[in-house]
Amino acid sequence: MPGKHQHFQEPEVGCCGKYFLFGFNIVFWVLGALFLAIGLWAWGEKGVLSNITALTDLGGLDPVWLFVVVGGVMSVLGFAGCIGALRENTFLLKFFSMFLGLIFFLELATGILAFVFKDWIRDQLNLFINNNVKAYRDDIDLQNLIDFAQEYWSCCGARGPNDWNLNIYFNCTDLNPSRERCGVPFSCCVRDPAEDVLNTQCGYDIRLSLVLELEQQGFIHTKGCVGQFEKWLQDNLIVVAGVFVGIALLQIFGICLAQNLVSDIKAVKANWSKWNDDFENHWLTPAIPEVLSTVGPHQNSRVGAPGLAPPCQHVFFGLRGLYP
Repeated sequence: MPGKHQHFQEPEVGCCGKYFLFGFNIVFWVLGALFLAIGLWAWGEKGVLSNITALTDLGGLDPVWLFVVVGGVMSVLGFAGCIGALRENTFLLKFFSMFLGLIFFLELATGILAFVFKDWIRDQLNLFINNNVKAYRDDIDLQNLIDFAQEYWSCCGARGPNDWNLNIYFNCTDLNPSRERCGVPFSCCVRDPAEDVLNTQCGYDIRLSLVLELEQQGFIHTKGCVGQFEKWLQDNLIVVAGVFVGIALLQIFGICLAQNLVSDIKAVKANWSKWNDDFENHWLTPAIPEVLSTVGPHQNSRVGAPGLAPPCQHVFFGLRGLYP
């Protein structure tokens, strides 16, 4: 309409998405650094950092690996997302979204494979637990993890108490001089609520041939941890599924937020590039012939000298007119 100016909204980077992504990732970054620091501290206490070969000497799983790997991944993701959002760095934002997408697809593939190959997963879990049973006394962190699992799920061994024959301290061979021979760890014992002090010797001699299996049930847990774990999953299926769906949605939301921020940054850069081209074509290029026509022939070689202030002021007045 005459007498009214039309205003066009130029592309800009959304502050809400930018600082939400920044705040979320800085928390993620700090937590990852904390996990990583705990893992490195635990390795330092066990002397692993001074002797790297100790990492391969342990026959079972070193739980510290969980802290190091999870902390490292969280730190890398948090750094890329935090700095990428704050500095509007498209490379870091793309790295963040691709890395997060890779983790999401690995989780999805693991869930599908675990559902399709349930029997194979069960066999691998039995093998994994038995390998850790063998190394029960080799690492204090692994020992605490096994004790926690057996107490939490009220189980003993992978398939049953006899799996502790795989451990050199608990097997029932005649050549075993250990006092724990034919026994099980205290975490296999059925706890008496009336006991105030934990009896760490409650599992001694419990698997001797003189002790019947029915009698064992009154003193120790006779079910295997694999079966108890499967039962726990079935009983808490809704909660477990809800946690995994929540994590997946959070990952998808992070990917979409990062990609949206990348699109905004590219749109702003494209707009600035277009504006620069328009500025050169419509302001700088017409100004040069005007300058050459206003100065004398003997001053043509001095274009850009201080004597050409009025044309330059005209040019930058146009700049201020475009961007008040």
